[in-house]
Amino acid sequence: MRVLVVDDEPAMLLAMKRLLSKSEGIELVGSFQDAAEALQFVRDNQVDLAFLDIQIGEDNGLELARGLRALRADADIVFTTSHTEYAIPAYDVYPLDYMVKPISGTRLEQTIARALGRRSASSGETESRAPQGLTVRGLGGFEVSSRQAGEVKWISRRSAELFAYLLVHRGRNVSRARILEDMFPDMPLKNAEVYLNTAAYQLRKALSQHGCKEAILSTPAQYRVDLSQMDVDFIQFEQGVEKLSSIEPGEEEAAVELEKRFAGELFEDKSYMWVTAERSRLVLVYDSFAKLLVNRLLNREQYREAARIARRLVSHNEFDEECNLLLLTALGAMGDRQSLHSSYERYSQLLLQELDLQPSDKLRRIWEKRHEY
Repeated sequence: MRVLVVDDEPAMLLAMKRLLSKSEGIELVGSFQDAAEALQFVRDNQVDLAFLDIQIGEDNGLELARGLRALRADADIVFTTSHTEYAIPAYDVYPLDYMVKPISGTRLEQTIARALGRRSASSGETESRAPQGLTVRGLGGFEVSSRQAGEVKWISRRSAELFAYLLVHRGRNVSRARILEDMFPDMPLKNAEVYLNTAAYQLRKALSQHGCKEAILSTPAQYRVDLSQMDVDFIQFEQGVEKLSSIEPGEEEAAVELEKRFAGELFEDKSYMWVTAERSRLVLVYDSFAKLLVNRLLNREQYREAARIARRLVSHNEFDEECNLLLLTALGAMGDRQSLHSSYERYSQLLLQELDLQPSDKLRRIWEKRHEY
């Protein structure tokens, strides 16, 4: 990979040369202190990755970046600067990264690895290939992949967040104004608009490696995602619950398999503020479905499976009497007196310590009855 470095500080140029010399797959083709000289070099030479200082003497490094982008559209740009106030406007040239000096060898290696990975993916996959679809895991985390190119490599966390946001709206149009309000609530409007434009560009670029660039649809006022080429686990889970809303005889096995697909809360490892309401709603969908399923399994004397699901219910509904009642019933029917006793004691202590309450008469009678066996 052919690398260019531009910085008006000789010490910085020397430091970058030394750091880059330790990186495999890197050829340092030019280093300049002057923006005009660097741009002339780019006109005549191929450059894959450019490290640019934003303030280069009297010159504006952002203008150099725009000129470089015009000449070498596929080149990756990394800003290396101590001027953090330029972080937001710098994104109108879609940089690969933004690093504040001083730069460590580890930090530089991470950026180079990203650039090499993107170039490798681009050489192996073309955007003209027919879409083969994305697999999205949103329950218990957030992972997106395709058979043709593996896991999606997000260019930025905001691009991944934008994709998650559009997925939650399930193919419906979402106004640009609402996205700005939900994703960038504390940011000045102009800055938020820049970030949204950049995130949308980066999202399409990331999905293009998977043949799904066109899945992100937009107008000047709206965005939406085309779900026709995607398998999204939380959408499929809710559709399955709707089909098995009453769990008729003979549907128990299908219902058990569906319950197992609820691997955790929506985007569980992400701190997206806008997902809170949808996350809670899906948990309620799961809880209602799981309670119904436990009752069906108890009626069919499938006590072990009923106990497994009841434990899941109790794990995130510790104070819910119905969940605890289902668990005690399943454990008692199994004849597991030790687990029955410990579960009852745990619930009793929780109520007493946190709420200064005792278990209801109904639950106590269930425990006493089962505990006698």
